[in-house]
Amino acid sequence: MNTYKSLLLALFASLLILAACNRNKSNDSGQKTSVVAKGLYSFGPEIRSFTDCEEGREYWVIDSAKTLELAYSNLGFEKPYTPVYIEAECHFIKSDTTTVTGDYDSTMVVTKLLKISKQIPEGPCNQ
Repeated sequence: MNTYKSLLLALFASLLILAACNRNKSNDSGQKTSVVAKGLYSFGPEIRSFTDCEEGREYWVIDSAKTLELAYSNLGFEKPYTPVYIEAECHFIKSDTTTVTGDYDSTMVVTKLLKISKQIPEGPCNQ
């Protein structure tokens, strides 16, 4: 009987350790890794899009930093949707297929605007 209790206690302790290890792994995978994206950003009443110049992929943009749309507006364009070159820290999430964002490859969540310019640099962005 004593051996049975010891075995049961060891099994319970093992399960407890496994549960603790799995919980730490799920927290690590839940963290979003930031990348620096470089490309063309267009903004207007119905569109907030980013085109990655290297891959040509188009993303819907969420401005979580609340600086991208303001910086775009401060450039003083007469017409909306004029593309500008940006570099931004961001992460990507899956687009909601039931909204306008579903038409895009993914959604780019901007966490920090690094650069915005009317001048589009030479290279793949300027083709």
